[in-house]
Parts: sequence; C-alpha cells; structure tokens
Amino acid sequence: MRFLHPDHDEQLELSTDDVFLNPGYYDGGSRLDTDLTPPDFPGGSHPIVSANMNAVTGKRMAETMARFGGLGVLPQDMALDTVARIVRHIQAADTRYDTALAVTPRATLRDVQGIIRKRSHDLVVVVDDDRRPIGIVTHSDLRDRDQYLPVTKLMSQRLVTLPAGISNRDAFLQMEEARIKAAPVLDADGRLLGVLARNDAVRLELLRPALDAHGRLMVAAAVGISADAPTTAARLLELGVSAIVLDTAHGHQRQMLEAIRAVKAIVGGRVPVVAGNVCTAEGTRALIEAGADVVKVNVGPGAMCTTRMQTGAGRPTFTAVLACARQAHALGKHVWADGGVKHPRDVALYLAAGAARVMVGTALAGTYESPGDVKEDHDGLLYKENYGMASGRAVADRTEQHDAFERAKKGFFREGISSSRIYIRDGQESVGAVLIDIITGVQSALTYAGATTLPDFHDRAVVGVQTPAGYGEGTPHGLLRR
Repeated sequence: MRFLHPDHDEQLELSTDDVFLNPGYYDGGSRLDTDLTPPDFPGGSHPIVSANMNAVTGKRMAETMARFGGLGVLPQDMALDTVARIVRHIQAADTRYDTALAVTPRATLRDVQGIIRKRSHDLVVVVDDDRRPIGIVTHSDLRDRDQYLPVTKLMSQRLVTLPAGISNRDAFLQMEEARIKAAPVLDADGRLLGVLARNDAVRLELLRPALDAHGRLMVAAAVGISADAPTTAARLLELGVSAIVLDTAHGHQRQMLEAIRAVKAIVGGRVPVVAGNVCTAEGTRALIEAGADVVKVNVGPGAMCTTRMQTGAGRPTFTAVLACARQAHALGKHVWADGGVKHPRDVALYLAAGAARVMVGTALAGTYESPGDVKEDHDGLLYKENYGMASGRAVADRTEQHDAFERAKKGFFREGISSSRIYIRDGQESVGAVLIDIITGVQSALTYAGATTLPDFHDRAVVGVQTPAGYGEGTPHGLLRR
C-alpha cells in the first residue's frame, strides 16, 4: 500500500474515516473473479471473524460464521465444559445446511416461542420419533393462540421439503415458486438433516464454508492471560479448535508475553496462536518474538469500548493497522484488525492497510444468531443487548469467584459499556445478510484497486487522506429530498 501524497500522509495518525481508496485500473472481468482467501492460515473463503465477545459469539454465531466462510471466536469467559459442548456441536454440524429448530408433536406453542427466534429463517419443524417432518410452525401460526396449545393443532402440514444435495439454484427456484422463506432438507431416508433459507441458497454460491483439515466447520476460542492459560490452551487443543486467541485489552505487557510463551510451548505449530491487542510496531514485534503467529490490532475503537475516553490510550485505526501490519510482514507474520467496523469500507481499508482478517463485533450483535434473547421495546421494535468485554457487567461475571469486597474493588476498573440496545434491522437480521453485504463491498473494493487477491490488494492499494466534508459527501444523502 502507498499513500497518494506520501510525504504528507505518512506523518498523520489516521482513522478509517480519514482515508479513501484511490481507484486504479482493473484488468479482470468481474468482481466475482476476486479471491478473498485470508493469507494467514488455511480455512475460510473470506477474512471476517466474529469477535470473542459474550454478546456476539456463541454456538449459533460460530456455526453460522463457519458455514458462510468466516471464523467465530468463542469468548474467554465461557466455562471449558460449555466450550467443549459448543465445539463438538459445530464440528458435527452440516457444512451446508443450517441446524434445524425441531420439536416433537408433544411440544406446545410455549416451547416453540422459546426457540423460534434463535434463527432468522423463522421456521420450526415438527418431527416424529424418527426425525421425519410432519409439519412446520412459523410466526404467523403463533398469533392469538393459547401458549399451551399442542403444536399439532397449529402446525401447517403443507410441507415443502428439499432433498440433500439439491443445487442452490434449484433450491432457490423451488422455494421462490412456493413463496416460502426456508424449507427443511431431508436425507435419503426422509429424515430431517437441516434447513436451507431461500436467500442463503444464493449466498452459498459466493461463500464456501470454512473447514478444518478433517472437513469440519472451523471454530476458534479465546483465552485470558492468567496463569491458567496453558492448561486451558491444552484442553482447547484436545477439542480440536482451529485457532487459539490470547486476548487482553493491553497486549504489550509482561503477562501477555509470558502467556504466549507458555501457550506456544503447549501448542507448538499445531494451530495458530493469535495474540493482542496492540497498536504499535513495538508491541507487534514483542508479541511475535514471544511466539504469536498473528497479532490482533487496535486499542479502543470498538462500539462498546470506553478505553480512549477513560484513559486517553489508543491510536487511530488505520494508522495502527498499517504500522503493525508492516512490522508483522517484515517478520513473516500477519495481523488482524479488531474493532471500529461501521461499514464495509472499513473492512476494505483495513485489508488495504495489510490486515489478513478483520474482527467484527457490534455489526453482528444485532442478528438472530448472536447469543441472548430477542427483546422488544415499547414501539414493538426488536433488539438484542450488547456490552463490552471490559465493562462493569463483564468484569462482574469474570470475578464472580471472588468475595464481594474484591469484586467491588475490581468493579472500579471498567472500560466498556455495560448495556446497549442493538436493533435488528430489516435486511440485516441474519449473519448471512451482514456477511454478504461486507464481502460484496470488499470484492468491489479489490476491483477498484486493480487487485484479485488480498495480498495483491495490499500491494496495489493507493490511499488518500480526506477532510470530514470529503467523507460526508461519500455517505448516502439522497434518501429524502424536499
């Protein structure tokens, strides 16, 4: 990457809002000719990672991220037995079809209400004891009904099903003709295998699944930098996670370096060790020399983070990623950009600066696949709660084994928002919808730079610096004119 005016621009500390991608010549035929495979380690069709935040990545998020070509990182606050259960579920999940929400004929409407908003496809399948579908329930079937009504009294027996192995095109056209959003997928014996949404049939043409060496969906897990890090990492390795992420707000510190060395001694080269966060070349070098394969970059730009307002510490995002990526590349390693993603352009600019992957949090928190229950405000709008991993709420959960006095003392040190409403937006209510919006934007960004791969994009990108007015004129402003 080079700046449009290097003598001036190299001296500035820049956020992604401060910069733009200068278009160049593209010699390809289509944006679909681009390849977004991350250059850091095998697995995945694109560079998006779901953040290891309690309100962002759980079982459903990590499974769906992998199915759509990304990588989910389970939070460090999860109990190891919970992590084990989730990893086993993800590794056993179908690589193409979503895990179905299913109930037996003995279930009631109340049972359906408890799970129907766990997926964006709005479909609960009623199955017999051999897991053969006998009916389906959607939200429209639940209106004005007694909550203890058996599902057999309200389910639709008009079943449109898909055979396993059907092409995405044929599946889409069949659902389009039937005017349904999703359909159960059946194996050769007529048993429920999963669910395929109509829109996902199209998305799966662009996003191949992220698979490990055994052909299973990939999943990563985060570990804190306490004395338990080596033990936890050893257990994660046994479970078969695809990467271990050592995570703390300020990664350029002695405890992090000790944790990296200890974990690397356990892990060796069997899975990548990702460590962070830092925002300087010095911090990047220190983590890599301690044994990190990938360094996680950025301090303080996350939507739930108050670090910069509390401490003044951090660095503008674009410059941080650029400086750390340059140092990592000089040492033969890679960086992930973490936080600050508001639009697909932010992802593209991070990749232009040299990031191998980009970690996204809040943009994924307002989806049906994120952890937590869907809630409804007084206007009937749906939302989920989000909170920072250094917030008072997260700290309280993390220190529950301490006595009340110690917990109160640690509670003073917080650098995050404890509760925020992230509304579920039309057209962006599923992980697939958010990912395809980001990925198609990044694919187009590569063509504007004249590139076809991520390393090529970083080599060819020409970035300029703009005024706030320059940024503003690039935002959509034709929605309403009088």
